[in-house]
Amino acid sequence: MTAPPSPPASSPRALLHLLFNGARAIDVVETSLALGLLDSLEAPGPVTLGQLASRHGLVPTRLYKLLDCLESLGLVRREQDSDALEDTRYQAVEGLAGAARAVLAREKDRDKFAWRAVYGRLPEVLRGQHGVPPEDFDWPLRTPEQVADFESSMAAGLPPILETLRQHAALLWRDGLRLLDVGGGDGSLAAHLLKEFPGLRVDVFNLPATAPLVERTRQRHGLPPEQPGFVGGDFLQQPLPRGYDALAFVRVLHDWPMPTARALVKAAFDALPSGGRILICEEFRTPQRLAAQFFWTYLLIGVDTCASRLREVELYLDVLRDTGFVDARALQGGPFELVTAVRP
Repeated sequence: MTAPPSPPASSPRALLHLLFNGARAIDVVETSLALGLLDSLEAPGPVTLGQLASRHGLVPTRLYKLLDCLESLGLVRREQDSDALEDTRYQAVEGLAGAARAVLAREKDRDKFAWRAVYGRLPEVLRGQHGVPPEDFDWPLRTPEQVADFESSMAAGLPPILETLRQHAALLWRDGLRLLDVGGGDGSLAAHLLKEFPGLRVDVFNLPATAPLVERTRQRHGLPPEQPGFVGGDFLQQPLPRGYDALAFVRVLHDWPMPTARALVKAAFDALPSGGRILICEEFRTPQRLAAQFFWTYLLIGVDTCASRLREVELYLDVLRDTGFVDARALQGGPFELVTAVRP
């Protein structure tokens, strides 16, 4: 009797049951990860309940129920050929342990933000009678504390972006290339790129309040003075700096209304020389990205000044072509989405 794999929410009712038990589901995943069960379940070939129980010192009848919880979430597959409980075989879906580590760390980091300001008050928020107080979270960011917390959170999500940029290094990077990271946070992306590709020169363009954060990042990574460089400014109020071979927008454009995003692409076109490249790397609109963005989408229901609008990759390609860029394309491969184009 083999249970075919199925999505965790194969009906609205199943999805709602799981959502209502979300805190308990996370407890199951965290416990399974901490006990080493997820790593064991990802071993080549199925593993039996008896083997799992023996390896980890667990009570088989209790472990069976925990594995039922994981199965209900669509995270493990079960094969059962008889009524012998301990012979039941399990295998994790591919990448489960790594995904659990990444998502749990990411979501715990986000918990420090002011989501409780809208929790339980969504009717008032949607009617415009309540919102997130600006002193708790504002957009653009209002206080040094808000800036530091936000940029730290953005830096925590860099690994898949770095992996994507690494996979396309042959196209994107060359010795001597001058890159401007527009809205480049605390300089973490720039620092990693400089360490991996020492032939680059990378500057961060961000609000002046982030300058100490970039300097702290430079020191933490042991980089030489002025690398990454810092250019203070506000891209809503002034042109983008010139003198760069490439401009990168990493998780920037989706935070702004479409007219602002178009204006920023036009500003990049005006700033780049002939042959200069624009990079857009962010959560393009897919079911997986909508799920990953759920926290921010929920919080920002109460922050009118931040668009937080995930867009389809085709929309960005059209904007690039309409602006005058050529060779606009979505690069395939890597765990994150990346669009690039060239100024003629």
